Amino acid sequence: MLYRLLIFALLMATWLVFSGLFDAFHTTLGILSAAFVTWISSDLLFADRKTTLSRRIRQAGRMVHYLLWLLWQVVLSNIDILRLALSPSRMKEVQPRIVKFHTGLKSDFEKFMLANSITLTPGTITVKILGDAFYVHAISKHAADGLDGEMERRIAAIFAEPEPKGAEN
Repeated sequence: MLYRLLIFALLMATWLVFSGLFDAFHTTLGILSAAFVTWISSDLLFADRKTTLSRRIRQAGRMVHYLLWLLWQVVLSNIDILRLALSPSRMKEVQPRIVKFHTGLKSDFEKFMLANSITLTPGTITVKILGDAFYVHAISKHAADGLDGEMERRIAAIFAEPEPKGAEN
């Protein structure tokens, strides 16, 4: 229950900040929207209820680091797509393809993050996820080559379990 209240509070605060409207009508819409989204998605965000607050804070720090890296990848991909679009000589590089790869990510949230990260990166779109298999549309060989697993490794590092002290190999 505490997790659901936390999610509701975060969503409601986000609604208020982004809407900037504090009248009864808009606040009520925010409450209804935040409650609905909390109801349908709270298990996705916090599936593991046993995780400590300190671990969640460390994950949040690693998430910020990942999002900064992802933003840089989006900038680089935008530049590549812009060059592709504005250079007639590079049009031959436009060779759309579907790339299939398997992921080692375990949780639905990790897979959700990977799929959305791929889709946010220009030149690639996650088309389908079946179990651990991802199907991604890539506009060119260069975009397809960008699916080298780096994004997946960085997402896995956000949620990695620390090695217990005194653990034997």
